Amino acid sequence: MPYYEHTFIARPELTPQQAQNIAEEFRSLIQESGGRVVLAEYWGLRNLAYRIKKHRKGHYIHLRFEAPKHIVQEIEERERFNDDVLRFLTVKVDELSEEPSPILQSRSGRDERRR
Repeated sequence: MPYYEHTFIARPELTPQQAQNIAEEFRSLIQESGGRVVLAEYWGLRNLAYRIKKHRKGHYIHLRFEAPKHIVQEIEERERFNDDVLRFLTVKVDELSEEPSPILQSRSGRDERRR
């Protein structure tokens, strides 16, 4: 099965738990199809580079998984019709890493410097 990295941005009005529930829905869809989710990260409420549907912020969520191609198409179709999802991007990758993403690594580095 091919490997993918998928990131989506949810509306800022949602609570972090509601945004993570959207990711959990996709996670269960992947696992039901025989795929495997290696990593699911919540990057937090972040500023957008430009306005999207009148929003200046959004909840960023990142998934790394392996799944059949039709599941990726199913996830993207659900996101197109979900009003809570502002944008999404899926990238096919050669291998999956279980390390935290650079976004979370930089955050933990900042926390260490504060101490």
